Amino acid sequence: MKRPFLIGATVITAGLAAAATLVGPELLAGYRFMDALDGYYSDYEANGGPWPQIQDSCALCHGVRGQPRDGQYAALAGQPAVYIEAQLHAFADGRRHSAQMGPLAANLSDAQIKSLADYFSRQAADTTEAPEQDSARAQSGQATVAAKGCIACHGANLSGRPLGPRIAGQGEGYLLDQLKAFKQGQRQDPTRAMNAMAGVLTDDEIKATAHYLAGLKPKPDAR
Repeated sequence: MKRPFLIGATVITAGLAAAATLVGPELLAGYRFMDALDGYYSDYEANGGPWPQIQDSCALCHGVRGQPRDGQYAALAGQPAVYIEAQLHAFADGRRHSAQMGPLAANLSDAQIKSLADYFSRQAADTTEAPEQDSARAQSGQATVAAKGCIACHGANLSGRPLGPRIAGQGEGYLLDQLKAFKQGQRQDPTRAMNAMAGVLTDDEIKATAHYLAGLKPKPDAR
């Protein structure tokens, strides 16, 4: 009786070993995936609060944590909270025009606007979509930025101050659109400084400025 039992036990053991060889790597990969997922959600909640978070609705256009990869959309990551809050109120009140942002902002409460502004201001900023290198155009844009004193409002590293947003690393397409809007009066700066400055820029200077700024790596100012 012992011999058949031992043979059966050996067969079972061999079968389990073979199954472990085949299934083991998949189980291990599954455990690692679940562990990574747990880590992601722990970080997600520590950063922005329990799911669902209101800022998730912004990700489609503005990217995960406010850092888009499409240069046509504004990067919100690392923007000054005061600036974000002011722009959301401007969209809600119709002082800044956007067919998409106007209705969205109008449905936000003051508390939600403050929450969004605080959240995006804490996120790490990055270059949205580095343009194809054009050294001559970048140098021209750098000269224009220096000549117009952009650091006075946008900070020494052009990473933003309460009255001026981060423009370093913004998408080239977005920067072009905004500079043209200021020049043509379609967008109004409360101080009119941006309208006055953009109003004297040539089309070539606008293109060069957008190109230069889009290629900058954001570096937060000591503020």
